[in-house]
Amino acid sequence: MSLLECLVGLALSLILISPLIRTSSEFISKQIEYEKRQSLTFEAERALELIGRSIRMAGYRNRKNDKGGMHSSSQNIQWIVVAKAEGYHGSDSIEIKHELSNGLDYDCIGNALTSERTKNNLALQGFSVEHQANAPKGMRINGGSLICKSLDRQGRPQKTTLMNGVQQLSIDELAQPQGLARLFRVRITMTDGRLLQREWERDFATRNLL
Repeated sequence: MSLLECLVGLALSLILISPLIRTSSEFISKQIEYEKRQSLTFEAERALELIGRSIRMAGYRNRKNDKGGMHSSSQNIQWIVVAKAEGYHGSDSIEIKHELSNGLDYDCIGNALTSERTKNNLALQGFSVEHQANAPKGMRINGGSLICKSLDRQGRPQKTTLMNGVQQLSIDELAQPQGLARLFRVRITMTDGRLLQREWERDFATRNLL
């Protein structure tokens, strides 16, 4: 076989193989994008569930703790506090207080709530978005970090990173007819720091506050 024949054969092979290589590359790219979307969806749903669980618990008062009219002084407690546009990319933050129930409750990082993890008999749970503090130098940052604020076993505030990739967190209280539960709309935008950016939204109503 002459050199010319070899070159012609090689050229024909490349012509036949190139579409397969291009198709495989596109498939791999789509698969990576799909996995990233799935990961962002999982993280967003987890964040919304944690925030929603805390909102539903806000203002809970255990009747067993009502000794000597203790609950009468709880009227001045701010059970839910939303701070607007104070975090990463103008994210909102929320702090929630409640008493302990007779069952097994958990804070936003999964610690079982006990009397040790309270201050003035109140548990604290909070959520905010901050800049990623532990990102390696030179590494592209994919959004901010969702921070959980809770109380340690000495009743002192502590902050724990729940997840990264949060572009923005928005929390708005919706108008409700008098006598109904308070309603909050929570929006969270997730990003991979490159091309993907999606928003999730859910409404949560309090179970113990009007």
